[in-house]
Amino acid sequence: MGNRKPTSAIAGLRAFLKSHPDTAMMELLIADLPGVLRGKRIRRKEFEKTFVDGFCMPGGAVLFDTLGDVVAGMPFGTEDGDPDVDAFVVPGSLAAVPWAQKPSAQALFCLYSRDGKPFFADPRFVLENAAAPIRKMGLKIVMATELEFYLLDAKTDRPTARVSRVPGIGRPQPGPQCYNPDDLWEIENFLNDLNTVCEAQGIPSGTATSEFAPGQFEINLQHVDDPVLACDHAVLLKRAIKAVARQHGYVACFMAKPFEEDSGSGLHVHMSLVDKQGKNYFSQGREKMATPPFSARFRHAIGGLVKTMAEGTAIFAPNANSYRRLRPEMFAPVEPNWGVNHRNVAIRVPLSDEKNLRFEHRTSGADANPYLVTAALLAGVHYGLKNRCDPGRMVEEGQVIRLRNKIPNRWDAAIDKFENSKIFPEYFGKDYCELYVANRRDEARRFHNVVSNVDFDWYMRAV
Repeated sequence: MGNRKPTSAIAGLRAFLKSHPDTAMMELLIADLPGVLRGKRIRRKEFEKTFVDGFCMPGGAVLFDTLGDVVAGMPFGTEDGDPDVDAFVVPGSLAAVPWAQKPSAQALFCLYSRDGKPFFADPRFVLENAAAPIRKMGLKIVMATELEFYLLDAKTDRPTARVSRVPGIGRPQPGPQCYNPDDLWEIENFLNDLNTVCEAQGIPSGTATSEFAPGQFEINLQHVDDPVLACDHAVLLKRAIKAVARQHGYVACFMAKPFEEDSGSGLHVHMSLVDKQGKNYFSQGREKMATPPFSARFRHAIGGLVKTMAEGTAIFAPNANSYRRLRPEMFAPVEPNWGVNHRNVAIRVPLSDEKNLRFEHRTSGADANPYLVTAALLAGVHYGLKNRCDPGRMVEEGQVIRLRNKIPNRWDAAIDKFENSKIFPEYFGKDYCELYVANRRDEARRFHNVVSNVDFDWYMRAV
């Protein structure tokens, strides 16, 4: 493993143990293809060797399906002997686990092939590859994510959202009660504990809001100038929310559409680019004749996102449940449109000045892999800048639009679009795109083969 020994990681371990001397266990974590965290635990006596020399991990650990199963015919699986690759702890990712019963820690790790190169299927490196063309332009990528989720009652047999009760009456509070501060007061202990966990783990969580359905909430993360770090924050925030929810008798649900008639949950990404002088790249060179007077750079970046949205839907909506959210009547972003200060569009330009001009990508569900979503967005932005893509007519502020599905609204159709893309292989790598298609297509096949209660309800008596 030679020169790749992460000296900064071992320095971080020694500093951490000085302030947390009783730490006896550590979880080592990595996000797989669907975005599920996988890994293992090590004991105190293994800490130093692991941080100095690294360790071995099956390469297939990042190619599982959502159920943690291998997909037949794919490399790094059971058919070729489940071969190991090299693994190293990500420097700076070590943190305490406040919800553990005994002093414990966690750290992220990344994978390398046996030849010393980054492992092509590690989502962190897929993102690094997609970010490289923009970084070669001398630009920094500044971004943050917003995660929506439901708190469900853990004591019921069926998934039931945590619904506020009318004081003095005890009946469930009707209506979505969007932005109701009382809903946040009712989960005050959960939010306080979550803030404590985030501070302990270096997760820059910010605003919390009650969203457009009973028991639905959103937590925002603060902007950072490293897209990989921003996605680390996203997966670790999701993990923290789930852990704290369990302690309070809830189940945190990040499914895109857990309830048929209630609002879906999204993963919203805010992104801008900054040049070497620290100036917003999108704000420079505004075209006064354009409407609105955005720079050509900004319009081209959005044009690339519009151009690639249909092809990237399989990334933004990675599983069967994802497509239950992409319904026009649920105010979901179902077509590649854009506009200023308009929440019914897929690419929203928030109210901003020249310093913080950015776009908000709203298509992804909360179930999506943040690393791959961000990789897809960076591919679209760079493609748009490189090819001067026209974003088309903007949706005006306050304009009423009749949404129609202009991106795939069925899983198989989205996989077909991604498979036929000529753009994404240039940024994700051809091999990874092929494995992504094989993984998602196999899971789709098995999901659609399941005979559910709906089959019996609709057809058993009628036909």
